[in-house]
Amino acid sequence: MNTKLTLTIEDSVIEKAKNYARKRERSLSNLIENYLRLLTSEEENIKNETSPIVKNLRGAFKMPHDFDYKKELSNRLSEKYLQ
Repeated sequence: MNTKLTLTIEDSVIEKAKNYARKRERSLSNLIENYLRLLTSEEENIKNETSPIVKNLRGAFKMPHDFDYKKELSNRLSEKYLQ
């Protein structure tokens, strides 16, 4: 069941968020709902909490969108063990 929610947010933040959602072909409501779902699921998974060092590193590395980790792993393992 969906319920209407009223939020008070700065105008400039709303405009940026709408543009962000539009570029991703999603609704602002959908983005906010998924974000809140993520936040609350993180609370449920408190047992699997990462160390503070790992938390600080989260988001520090940005991979290219076309990055193929399986191919990269294969290349690195081949270099290490076959040469």
